[in-house]
Amino acid sequence: MKYVIEGRKPENIFRFFEDICAIPHGSGNEKAVADYIVAFAEARGLEYKRDAVHNVFIKKPATAGRENEPPMMMQAHTDMVCEKNADTVHDFLKDSLDLYVEDGWLHARGTTLGADDGIGVAIMLAALDGAAASHPALECLFTVSEETGMDGVTNFDFSAVSAKRLINLDAAEVDTVIAGCAGGVRCNLTLAGKTAANKREKTLKVKISGLAGGHSGENINHGRANANKLMGRYLLALRAAGLEYELVSLTGGGKSNAIPRECVAVIACDCADKAVCVAKDTEAKIRNELAACDAAFALEICETEPAETSFDADTTRRAVSLLGIASNGVLKMSYKMQGLVEHSSNLGVIRTEGESIIYTFMFRSGINAQLDQTCAELEALADLCGATVEYNERYGGWDFAEKSPLRDSYAAAYAEVTGGAPKIESIHAGLECGFIIDNIPDMDIISVGPNEVDIHSPDERLELSSVETLWQVVEKVLAK
Repeated sequence: MKYVIEGRKPENIFRFFEDICAIPHGSGNEKAVADYIVAFAEARGLEYKRDAVHNVFIKKPATAGRENEPPMMMQAHTDMVCEKNADTVHDFLKDSLDLYVEDGWLHARGTTLGADDGIGVAIMLAALDGAAASHPALECLFTVSEETGMDGVTNFDFSAVSAKRLINLDAAEVDTVIAGCAGGVRCNLTLAGKTAANKREKTLKVKISGLAGGHSGENINHGRANANKLMGRYLLALRAAGLEYELVSLTGGGKSNAIPRECVAVIACDCADKAVCVAKDTEAKIRNELAACDAAFALEICETEPAETSFDADTTRRAVSLLGIASNGVLKMSYKMQGLVEHSSNLGVIRTEGESIIYTFMFRSGINAQLDQTCAELEALADLCGATVEYNERYGGWDFAEKSPLRDSYAAAYAEVTGGAPKIESIHAGLECGFIIDNIPDMDIISVGPNEVDIHSPDERLELSSVETLWQVVEKVLAK
């Protein structure tokens, strides 16, 4: 295999990461990467356990003289979010990622990179491979399906763990130590409607594209527009302009935990010219309000093949009303920690299935009562619109600990390496740490990582020098 990353230390971190990028490993498709990790353990004679869902747990003995110290646990997830640009030809079930380096940053052409969390996996493999000259006993947990519901960590048997200290490697800023995270709820709202033979003269395809997208927790307060909500704005504008139309289909977004970059609506109407005029007016208004990151935004409309059927007028009215008023974005900022989003909603996916339209939401908050309230509000909205709500999964948060010896040790090591102090933060995103601390309440946890930008989008990239910095700090923590 030809590697694209050269001249970086420790070399085996980057070699392991490129190996992982060559193996398709989207959420739910982690068997092959688990095979790779098991083969790695067997080749080195390391004790390991693989469970039915393909979590892998590996133990490595302490280096000489440190056998009596308490063990250190490290953890990362093996799955990645599979997103690609509309014009990119890539099969996430079969194809390797196409990597390239530009200005010190690693990218994948037209797709997500999977540094979230492949680089964490690679760092753990490097530690198990002997990159750290001195360390206590290591317990490394490689989990699956973190991005689609944290199914791996939920199903892991924690009786195998003896460590009381954990370095989670799923953070995205090298100068920051994460010490708390939000909980979340994923749910589907299903609007069951009726279809009928289409009697309109024109069938139009409306497409919103060019938005930045991103992580629905980490980027929710960055002003990034939601393509699904913008489509709702356009469809409401058609109604306000007096244009009668029926929905044929509505499709937007790909993941509940990603801010949707594109949305497509197909509508049937009699006056295409008026629909085009409203589109131009709406596009101009939206463009004037967008952040710089969404500069490539476009709202396009064109005629398409005549639809045989469409949703009836009542279903269209309810579907568009629901799309227009559904909560989305930051709902509340924390008053305890400046700049921290406390509560948010993301309308991540819309899809048409038969005579139903399904809206998929991701709610986040570190306060369970807020999640309860948002769920109650969604159920009330569903009741008004004649829809139903189904919850896919819910996970708890990880409260900030006032005292953390591991956090102090990491901060001291960071100061030795960089000369500065790391930021200590809680984040508005879900981490597996919440599940881990539910199972081992006295676990001392930190979450760290190198610099990763635009995760969960095809613009995702990894700063290579920050990986080196992170490893130097982790190595010092293990050495102490």
